Amino acid sequence: MAGNPSPTRYELTPPTVNTNTNNSVRSLFASAIVLSDLLMVIIAFGLGYVARMTLPLFDIPDAVPPFEDYLPTLTLHLAMTILLMYASRLYHQRRTFSRIDVFRTIAGAITVASMLVYGMQDFIFKNTVLEVDYPRGMFFYVWIFSVLLVFFGRESLRRLQWELRRRGIGRDNLLIIGAGQLARDLVQSITDHPELGYHVVGIVNSPDRPKAKKMGVPFLGLYDDVPEIIDRFGVEQVIIAIPEARRAEIAELVTLCQRGRVDIKVYPDLFSYMIGDLNVDDLGGTPLLTVRDIALRGWKLSAKRALDLFGSFFGLVFLSPFMLLTAVLIRWESRGPIFYTQERMGLDGRPFPMIKFRSMRQDAEAQGPGWTKENDPRVTRIGKFMRKTNWDEIPQLINVLLGHMSLVGPRPERAVWVQQFKATIPRYMERHREKAGMTGWAQVNGLRGDTSIAERTSYDLWYVENWSLWLDIKIIIRTVWQTISRRSPNAY
Repeated sequence: MAGNPSPTRYELTPPTVNTNTNNSVRSLFASAIVLSDLLMVIIAFGLGYVARMTLPLFDIPDAVPPFEDYLPTLTLHLAMTILLMYASRLYHQRRTFSRIDVFRTIAGAITVASMLVYGMQDFIFKNTVLEVDYPRGMFFYVWIFSVLLVFFGRESLRRLQWELRRRGIGRDNLLIIGAGQLARDLVQSITDHPELGYHVVGIVNSPDRPKAKKMGVPFLGLYDDVPEIIDRFGVEQVIIAIPEARRAEIAELVTLCQRGRVDIKVYPDLFSYMIGDLNVDDLGGTPLLTVRDIALRGWKLSAKRALDLFGSFFGLVFLSPFMLLTAVLIRWESRGPIFYTQERMGLDGRPFPMIKFRSMRQDAEAQGPGWTKENDPRVTRIGKFMRKTNWDEIPQLINVLLGHMSLVGPRPERAVWVQQFKATIPRYMERHREKAGMTGWAQVNGLRGDTSIAERTSYDLWYVENWSLWLDIKIIIRTVWQTISRRSPNAY
């Protein structure tokens, strides 16, 4: 890289994001999270004290010690909660996270902290002036209120932080190295999601690669200019978005970026991506690297099938009255069948009849198969509601019960599309190593309908190779929440 000719200089405006302001905002929010946790635990403890005397879940005592007598126990509760939350990395601020995962981690940390306090307070304060009875009823109420209120406090702060970032407050100056398709995708993603808190100051590129096309951000120079650009623009984050770069080139770029407290992220090349979860096996004394492992096998298959049977059976039982009402409305609006059965490709590429409520006119495919698009004139009035709320998919519980599908998995496609996709999308058929699902990792991330098949495939493959029972439960919860809140992306 040394000796590259200097690029054409541009008169560039100073960055719109101030580094000192960013540091102040980050410090403020880091402190606010701790203070919020402390405040919520104090409120939860107070509510637990009151609930013990008023709620009939447990025996209501005749005489209760004054609240002041519980202050030592409260202090111990605060200390243990903060310690366990810190050990669970809940004070490590991440830009993107799952609320479900955060809630689970908070619940776990507070549960352990509460149990430790319940056991320790009697041991520490026994036979002292601080000794007080800490009954099971109060312990239970304090635990429940702590979990709910701490999560509520953090969610409120998160929404405040996102709103400030949308207004340009608390964003980090970001430099992107590279000017290919990946860099354009990153710029577009950051533009579409200002709540992530990035301000792209510009991009730099290699002199032996084509100059960047118009991307909505300025071209700042070449690799050798990176240190100067970082200092001039107060860059706090660098993303090296050159998946085709040589290792030596990446190493030199990382060296150029190591200035001050700059965070450096590198997009992995294809091989690094494939071996992201390496396992080492032994074959007769010969070590072998497993670069691709199938997560679903053995007892995990049985666990997933048990979840499918439980969910589909109770879903059909409890939703049957609403399904009957839907059938009446479909028949009332238009003549034709209530259900729409279509052949889809499932496990190992085997076809099966997928059942849905009919949401389109009978002649919807008179001109041949096609993707459903927003405001599609073929969709009926009741069909618009069903597709927006995913209600047209409910009959697939029958497919799940029969074993054709799973509650969670890659969404099945028609044979005509599968033949096209497998010829153009690398590893496309590997998504058929597992049963198709009513919902999936790609769908809850907005990849449904007329969206990128390549990107959808990458999400499906990640799910296949990283399956866990908790992941399935999380996807189901997100699907239900997106449906109830009418926030299902690209649902039409």
